[in-house]
Amino acid sequence: MKSDIEIAQSCSLQHIRDIAAVAGVPEQYLEQYGNYKAKVDYHLLTDIARPDGKLILVTAINPTPAGEGKTTTTVGLADGLRKIGKNAIVALREPSLGPVFGLKGGAAGGGYAQVVPMEDINLHFTGDFHAIGAANNLLAAILDNHIYQGNALQIDPKRITWRRCVDMNDRQLRNIVDGLGGRVNGSPREDGFDITVASEIMAILCLASSIADLKERLGRIIVGYTYDETPVTAADLKAQGAMTALLKDALKPNLVQTLEGTPAFIHGGPFANIAHGCNSIMATRAALKLGDYAVTEAGFGADLGAEKFLDIKCRMAGLSPSAVVVVASVRALKHHGGAAKADLGNENLNALEKGLPNLLQHVENITQVFGLPCVVAINRFPLDTERELALIESKCRALGVNVALSEVWAKGGEGGRALAEEVVRLCETPNRFEQSYSLDLSIEEKLEAIVKKIYHGDGVLLTPNAKKQAKQLAEQGFSKLPICMAKTQYSFSDDASLLGAPRGFTVTVRNLKASAGAGFLVALTGDILTMPGLPKVPSAEKIDVDESGVISGLF
Repeated sequence: MKSDIEIAQSCSLQHIRDIAAVAGVPEQYLEQYGNYKAKVDYHLLTDIARPDGKLILVTAINPTPAGEGKTTTTVGLADGLRKIGKNAIVALREPSLGPVFGLKGGAAGGGYAQVVPMEDINLHFTGDFHAIGAANNLLAAILDNHIYQGNALQIDPKRITWRRCVDMNDRQLRNIVDGLGGRVNGSPREDGFDITVASEIMAILCLASSIADLKERLGRIIVGYTYDETPVTAADLKAQGAMTALLKDALKPNLVQTLEGTPAFIHGGPFANIAHGCNSIMATRAALKLGDYAVTEAGFGADLGAEKFLDIKCRMAGLSPSAVVVVASVRALKHHGGAAKADLGNENLNALEKGLPNLLQHVENITQVFGLPCVVAINRFPLDTERELALIESKCRALGVNVALSEVWAKGGEGGRALAEEVVRLCETPNRFEQSYSLDLSIEEKLEAIVKKIYHGDGVLLTPNAKKQAKQLAEQGFSKLPICMAKTQYSFSDDASLLGAPRGFTVTVRNLKASAGAGFLVALTGDILTMPGLPKVPSAEKIDVDESGVISGLF
């Protein structure tokens, strides 16, 4: 059986000019990065007068080691829509180098449902993440230089909230002391690094609607507080112009293709467990403007990615999805039901039934809380039995939701026909889309709404520090912002070990901070980290390149 990279390297790619022609991108908007990648000028969004297509969101159950296949299904669905004669374009996030070299892997799909060139997409691509990291660290350098040069703004070094970043899993950098070595080397202070995808600048880039909006958002970033607890912003440091200059090209969506030649926009990549987990508004709007069906995804399970897509991204961008796909696999549901990883290939209706509430709760949230039509896509594995598939179908039908088998990993778009046909049908049905909470609620009430409505917990508990922060944020005028929950992806709760659909739990918020530029409040729960670490055996150990420059071991 071929690996993902072997499949990708064995396929013939079309020139990016031909993909642009299929997508309807006029050549004057195309900025080529070699033969198979390009950036698309964002002026296309205002220059082309065409009604928007239908927006389809692909999300999933809580992830497990058994695999769900969300990105693979997203790519295969777009190819499947093309197979049945629909003008479809896919919009995805860019992978981070951290998980590529760590444990999770890349984000380019798998099998015969991939976006290519997969090596480029999973590694440096067009340099967007480098630009984001440079802008982030420029702001950090300007901040520390301001303090060194006399500190006219009276910034309290003990209340600096802006951290440096690097696009790598590196636990050694979580907490550091810098500025050592005498006066000429700066002022000693505690500092730290986040992974680039957790930087507020990543969220800002993905939520910005124009260069002007990007610059304004960058200026609103809070970097710390003065001795009298007044917020200090990037605009106070006069940093936003130079930061925008670093990001002006990164703001342009990247155009590539699937293995079957479907146009694909891949742009931005905030993590869904520590950020809002969606590709850029620019890329989504480009897909909507050019396609009759725009297929996009949101990271991790629907309790994180889909909730933030619907409550944050759609609210800010004025987007309204026409249909939602919830991806699951028999193997993953058995894992949620307590089956051991070694036994997931064996028929086990008891474990499957115990794990099904995880899927059903996600489905119910989509249909009942958000009011959107939904289909369950079962990513089929060879050892799945007919009785297991029938059990999932019967339980979903009880909620009024259809199930479609997805065989895109093995068959590409041909294996996504059934799912594509159901999605087209759902897009024509009425929906009553609404967010899960009102922005007029208090910070605590919004947190409570997410925990009770989406996670089905008993409530939220704020630590004394978080209570103080909530009060200060309200006094500073941030109480009307949406909430971005930083939570484990493995459970509806803030405890990664609580699988399935747990009940009787509370979610503890230990820290609240304003991402004023992005336009949301971040609530840190449990032991969630903004700088991951590498596993005992990193994926990097398997990656190599030969003397011809051909990369191997990249999945």
